[in-house]
Amino acid sequence: MRQPRKKKAAALLLLMHLQEQDEKLLQEQPAAKEETEVYMGQEMAIDKRRERYGHYSTLLNELKTEDEKAFYNYTRLPRGLYDEVLRRVEDRIEKKDTWYRKSLPPGLKLSITLRHLACGDNYPSLSYNFRVAPNTISLVINEVCDAIKAEFAAEVIQCPTKTEEWTALVEQFEKRWQFPHCCGALDGKHVAVTCPWNTGSVYRNYKGFFSIVLMALVDADYKFLWIDVGSDGSSNDASIYNGSELKEGLESPNNIFNLPKEKSLPGDDVPVPYYIVGDNAFGINKRLMNPFSIRNMEHNERIFNYRLSRARRVVENAFGILAHKFRVLLRTMNQRPETCRKIITTCVILHNLIRLRYPATHNNLMDLEDQNQNVIPGAWRNDKVLLDVYHERARNTGTQEGRQIRRYLGHYFTSKAGSVPWQDKMICNYSNKAVTVK
Repeated sequence: MRQPRKKKAAALLLLMHLQEQDEKLLQEQPAAKEETEVYMGQEMAIDKRRERYGHYSTLLNELKTEDEKAFYNYTRLPRGLYDEVLRRVEDRIEKKDTWYRKSLPPGLKLSITLRHLACGDNYPSLSYNFRVAPNTISLVINEVCDAIKAEFAAEVIQCPTKTEEWTALVEQFEKRWQFPHCCGALDGKHVAVTCPWNTGSVYRNYKGFFSIVLMALVDADYKFLWIDVGSDGSSNDASIYNGSELKEGLESPNNIFNLPKEKSLPGDDVPVPYYIVGDNAFGINKRLMNPFSIRNMEHNERIFNYRLSRARRVVENAFGILAHKFRVLLRTMNQRPETCRKIITTCVILHNLIRLRYPATHNNLMDLEDQNQNVIPGAWRNDKVLLDVYHERARNTGTQEGRQIRRYLGHYFTSKAGSVPWQDKMICNYSNKAVTVK
């Protein structure tokens, strides 16, 4: 008799325990439901405030309809180009709504990113303007930069790989800057960043701040043909270029870039190879021309340096225009190096898009020459600029073949076939200015 009684007691205790659990669940369900309703109510309130007070639905709409010049200043893109970029990337950045939250519109995401590139505002500041949380903004900027790179990079940053493409670039340099056989101008600049975690002094440059390097090859129309983004600030121009695929392609024995074959210069009969131009950071060879040393220069060497400086001016102007329009490059970027690379690459892509679609918008920014070939400084020179990359010149850098080609070009530029009417006057002006400064 005792065993059945024990079983009944155990069953009774189990039943009482289950009833207690049911009562607790009934008490918790309304609380959980109430929390969900509160959360959804907060999200709806945020969405309403964003639509009522955020820049995207208020200020930006006003600028679109009433002041396109101010819209360009705010986003750094002309209205037509803004619409094109949005149309082409919206499928990449659009997300589906969920049962408790609406997704951010693609136009809002693009506007946040463009405003960050335009002025370099930090995420909390953008959060107040657009009514989007700072942590969400950090994700949005990465997402939009990835989308712009995926959609436009192959289209607008193209290093030529066909002979006819190189020939078109060469003709452009010869026509605009009177430097024959030039395929582009090369240089590198520092972009300031906060010290990446656990990197020590790797990113510390010769000026004492932390940076990553943007190296680029630019054509005669201030467009970027090739870029290398993200080398640490302690690197120099020569080491970055020597490890790049650009040098590998230009100096390949198999001519994998399909550069044109050696050809005589106009009015002459000596075959000369095609090359790019740079400063003394780069070792001279048959594919890269740099200036003569400024010590004890002869007349033809001065002429060569003047003509080379005109060709190299395009890369200085390209960097100046880029930083003037996208001022995030002039701030100290607080993101991780990977994000900084994305942002810099996106700035270059947008710069090239403007040069292709709306080139006249940069006319007041670039250097110009008057009828006497005197330089009229562009507006970018009145602004803060990106710093040059430091270079330590090694002894006897370069090849003998490169020096022979440079010497020949110096003589060619002082001959009747290769000279321009104003060059002697210009080097005299520079010499007089140097004497005055001394």
